[in-house]
Amino acid sequence: MREVSSAPESNHYRTIIVGAGPAGILAAYHAATAGRTLLVESGPIPRYKSCGGMLHVHTRRTLSEYAPIPDDVVLDPRTVLFRFHDWDRKVKKVTTLELLNVDRALFDEWLLGVLPPAVEIVAPCEVRSLTQDAEKVSVTLRTANGDIAVTCDNLIGADGGRSKVRRDLNVPNTAQYVTLQDFVRLEGPIEPYFDCIYMRGISDEYAYTYVVPKGDVADIGCVYYPRSKQPWLMQDQIVSTLRAAMPALGETVAREACTALYVRSIDDVVAGQGRVLLAGEAGGFLSPTSGEGISYAVNTGRLAGCAVAENGAGDAVEAYRKATRGIRVNIGRKFRWLPMMESRVGKYFAGFVPQPVVSRITHGL
Repeated sequence: MREVSSAPESNHYRTIIVGAGPAGILAAYHAATAGRTLLVESGPIPRYKSCGGMLHVHTRRTLSEYAPIPDDVVLDPRTVLFRFHDWDRKVKKVTTLELLNVDRALFDEWLLGVLPPAVEIVAPCEVRSLTQDAEKVSVTLRTANGDIAVTCDNLIGADGGRSKVRRDLNVPNTAQYVTLQDFVRLEGPIEPYFDCIYMRGISDEYAYTYVVPKGDVADIGCVYYPRSKQPWLMQDQIVSTLRAAMPALGETVAREACTALYVRSIDDVVAGQGRVLLAGEAGGFLSPTSGEGISYAVNTGRLAGCAVAENGAGDAVEAYRKATRGIRVNIGRKFRWLPMMESRVGKYFAGFVPQPVVSRITHGL
């Protein structure tokens, strides 16, 4: 376990990274090659984020350059295939997209361990405010020792969908999905899939459900559109429906709530401004069609860290913007699928698409 401090040791850093998730960790790893680097996290470390904990092949490929993912981070079943499931019509489409099934808390803790000793970690530590000028970024941090003022040449915001850094840049507000996860005790085996389920008759505020076995529990996650009212009541209804059809799903041992950016325009994807870069979900870098974000987090975190390490402080944002241009094009292409994927008509006709075609399309979502 990496050493974590309660307050910064210096009043100036070459780079400050906000958020100790995958994007922030990879950003800190590369930024540290060029000077003193501070990584701050608003919550305690080891960190915990409500998440399905599925690693895409793109994520695994990127992380293989740093260290092998240890077995004690991986849950049973080790891998699962992604499957579309039209619940009411009993249509199931298994794809060839294989996902590594991890414990998200242990995964983040392991990833933190790849950081070099040159990265200073402070937690819990919350950004209260930030301003920037032609010379520096000025940040007020709230620590266990009170508010502390520090400065840096560049700052990387990797603080997720509710990013304080993004808001302080006056980036236009982006709506947010609401996600709820029930972890239910498994009373027997269930199919080893990451099941993406669509149910009719829940509500227009409901998007989809996923079910995946994770060791001795199953994760039942549901995504609700922005401004959903009383999503926990819909969650109760969905979990009860699943239990009635799947006797192996036992009692709920935990329920979690989280939010995710509702990215609906390429304008929601922002590389940064001035001396401040945005990585991962803080920058809107996630799939608008599947909601997958870890692969985008590790990729943009790496690119942000390299941009501040390899360029002058005032040039880092432009270098990062150029480096992420292909990622923006990738996200832009996915917007074309949204009207069909979110419409009732599109979801109905998807049941008639041949399975090999569904599988090929899924790899691009």
